[in-house]
Amino acid sequence: MIRNIKVPGLRGVFVLTIALALLATTAAAREKGSSAFAVFAGGCFWCMEADFEKVDGVLSATSGYTGGEVVSPTYDQVSAGGTGHTEAVRIIYNPEIVSYDELLEAFWHKIDPTVSDRQFCDKGSQYRAAIFYNDEAQREAAERSKAEIERTKPFAEPIVTEITAASAFYPAEEYHQDYYKKKPRRYAYYRKGCGRDERLTELWGTERSYEPMSDEELRERLTPEQYRVTQEDGTEPAFKNEYWDNKRAGIYVDVVSGEPLFASVHKFDSGTGWPSFSQPIVKTHVVEKRDRSWFMVRTEVRSAGADSHLGHLFDDGPEPTGLRYCLNSAALRFVPLEDLEAQGYGELLAMFDQEGRVGDD
Repeated sequence: MIRNIKVPGLRGVFVLTIALALLATTAAAREKGSSAFAVFAGGCFWCMEADFEKVDGVLSATSGYTGGEVVSPTYDQVSAGGTGHTEAVRIIYNPEIVSYDELLEAFWHKIDPTVSDRQFCDKGSQYRAAIFYNDEAQREAAERSKAEIERTKPFAEPIVTEITAASAFYPAEEYHQDYYKKKPRRYAYYRKGCGRDERLTELWGTERSYEPMSDEELRERLTPEQYRVTQEDGTEPAFKNEYWDNKRAGIYVDVVSGEPLFASVHKFDSGTGWPSFSQPIVKTHVVEKRDRSWFMVRTEVRSAGADSHLGHLFDDGPEPTGLRYCLNSAALRFVPLEDLEAQGYGELLAMFDQEGRVGDD
């Protein structure tokens, strides 16, 4: 990145200062409760730091360098290339609030996983995207996450992001830390000029915001059956609902908010009489909750945006997930494949092959 900023003071003082600050942050985090750390690279560490510090459960994010053999590298050395290091962020997080799997999910949607040795406008291995795992559990989680993203990605290009063992992490110079807070205008100018958000939208689509409706508005918008299911946690009759045997190619969105939830490529005939899917389009678009109604314990599925009751999740589905999202048709609206572009879901077209397959029906 071209930043035109001089490093003030002595390099050793900055390394020591940031290292001590990182230790202090980690200690403070442990006093508040459990904590863990993760290391990700996704191009400009200013941007990755800013993005991850907005994730609930992340206690701190530190910009730095990792992956190379040069001890205590400077920004000038790393940015020039040849050190083997890449710009990265070291994240301290509370696993009781956010899991490593959820951090991985967030990571993929903050990078361009289709390119190697570059990210957005920054070129060179020093700007490569990577997951640096700290132990075998993180490695396995990263590999699972990568495989899931490969299956569910809304674009055609393959995933090439590196997954590698973590090595020494060197905090960057003090002026790089929280740069988006210290120099918000320069940061915004760089981020926009680099085309980061434009490319992320092109890859992953635009996150749809949802404005809550009053009960009166919901009753006016929904049919009595849709209201009963989505707002009162109701269940419609099996085999007597709109989509249980629908075999057309397309997606299923929240009937209240229009949030894209499930796709025909993951729909299968469960024999239950309700529409069933092996996975959602985007995992974070659905929320799982413990349901103790009817004298049993089940996993309820709700939409993240509108908090609509959708149905329940079971572990008797087909491979590769082994899951069955058993849903109510009344909670969904079907958007045919040929209408995705016109209705604002064009970014999801890449999920479908040329025949517009509908999964295992």
